Amino acid sequence: MNLNETVEMMNSKDYKERFKAEYMQLKIRMNGLSEMLRKYREGTLTFKPSCSYDLLNSQFKAMDLYASFLEERAIVEEIEL
Repeated sequence: MNLNETVEMMNSKDYKERFKAEYMQLKIRMNGLSEMLRKYREGTLTFKPSCSYDLLNSQFKAMDLYASFLEERAIVEEIEL
């Protein structure tokens, strides 16, 4: 899945659909950042990042924590992710 495929869900009147879209978008972005971090470690990026590895890794950790909050909330609100 890619970000374009979540647009309809984000525009839904149903908050559960918007919630799912938010979670899916977060996971898509996390996958992309994870791949970038892997290439950064391996020295195989096709560009020179402006940010340090540590800053980008901290961002990933914050995103992962946010994902865990969304997952817990989904359980409480009975939203199937």
